[in-house]
Amino acid sequence: MTTYRSLQEIRKDLTAGSITLTQLVESYLSNIDASSDLNIFLEVFGEEALERAKEIEAKWQAGTAGRLAGAVIAIKDNICYAGHRVGASSKILEGFESLFTSTALQRLIDEDAIVIGRVNCDEFAMGGSNENSAYGNVKNPLDPEFVPGGSSGGSAAAVAADCCLISLGSDTGGSIRQPASFCGIVGAKPTYGRISRHGLIAFASSFDQIGPFAHSAEDAGLAMEIMSGQDHMDTTSSSVDVTPLSEAKLPKKLKIGFVKECLDSEAINSEVRDRHSALIEQLKSEGHEVEAVSLKELDYLVPTYYVLTTAEASSNLSRYDGIHYGHRSPEATDIESTYRKSRTEGFGPEVKRRIMLGTFVLNAGYYDAYYAKAQKVRRVIKEKTDAFFEKYDLLLSPTTPHTAFKFGAKSDDPIQMYLEDIFTVHANLSGNPAVSVPLFKHSNGLPFGTQIMAPVFKEAEMMQVAHNLMNTVALKG
Repeated sequence: MTTYRSLQEIRKDLTAGSITLTQLVESYLSNIDASSDLNIFLEVFGEEALERAKEIEAKWQAGTAGRLAGAVIAIKDNICYAGHRVGASSKILEGFESLFTSTALQRLIDEDAIVIGRVNCDEFAMGGSNENSAYGNVKNPLDPEFVPGGSSGGSAAAVAADCCLISLGSDTGGSIRQPASFCGIVGAKPTYGRISRHGLIAFASSFDQIGPFAHSAEDAGLAMEIMSGQDHMDTTSSSVDVTPLSEAKLPKKLKIGFVKECLDSEAINSEVRDRHSALIEQLKSEGHEVEAVSLKELDYLVPTYYVLTTAEASSNLSRYDGIHYGHRSPEATDIESTYRKSRTEGFGPEVKRRIMLGTFVLNAGYYDAYYAKAQKVRRVIKEKTDAFFEKYDLLLSPTTPHTAFKFGAKSDDPIQMYLEDIFTVHANLSGNPAVSVPLFKHSNGLPFGTQIMAPVFKEAEMMQVAHNLMNTVALKG
């Protein structure tokens, strides 16, 4: 069976009759089975996907198939799908079955996407390596000794291992873009409010966004376009019109800012720095205006992010108490022991750490010193970012300071793990769209990406730039 890298290729073969949707799904199911040692899938919807393929084949023959006919997708285990289990890769939600489908997923299904299964992730989307799942680590398909990134590591690995064409993840501080960089694929986060959060299990509600992974920028852009738009089930969703990817209008010569502090950071690998310096020079040689911009607040981004997101997590996860939702300890004897034992047994170490940190910063004695101050810093970041985009069409930086690391390399040091988000949290704090574009390969054989950040609600233009870069940048290792 052909290894497909775009929906266009699949639809071309469907039209030519050289493949059927049933055969396509069977091929992906075979790949899932062959890659079972990578621990990507928590559940495979094999029979259901095959039945769905037959339904869409009939629509294809009748000429009534949707824009995503031919797209086989996987969903992160924090995105609700009616009649299917969803658990945020946590024991506290083990066996829970969703009563409804998330708006973002439903919009893809309505365009005839086929859902093939739900994939592993860091528990409650908290982590940068996919080592925090209650169901074991996801391994990087490019080298199983290395992490796939997190928290959407299973979503990235599913695409990289050719187990689906597109997958859905969630991005709170880089949880789509970082694993996309580590696995050598496209991963995009939309503007906050562009895609409905209805049906996404909450981690930090003012940060979380659903977004796509794909091999091509066109497929990721199409999926994001279809998922976008206002939803009455999510009051934070935006009513701003969605620009179709095909209608994105770019100036011939872009004005690009690259974040000086990112390339000057002590954390960045020398090859990552050198390749991005070369990229900047190439863009200049093509006539684009590329200038250094200063984000002196870079060192404050991660602390600000973790103060705010842990505070929100502490509030959002309070519902999992053994009474309202989730696991109830069989050893509980009264209300206090029900709360204490159920949460102790149900949550993993990283989730407990963030709940406790969030509860601490919301404490009356520390609220002003931490939470209130972090909100002020977030406002400064937002205002400075808006000022950048008054002058520039996009901002450029590495997605990650380095390539994927080996399992266990950072898991014993939470601070080092948190610093994995140093280049990605900016977009979440400011609410801007950002995409990781797979442009480079390190001398160690592993890929790493370039991050493009765009003005709010300019996803179509951002994805068009990503597409152009993937077709023109001759810097791959």
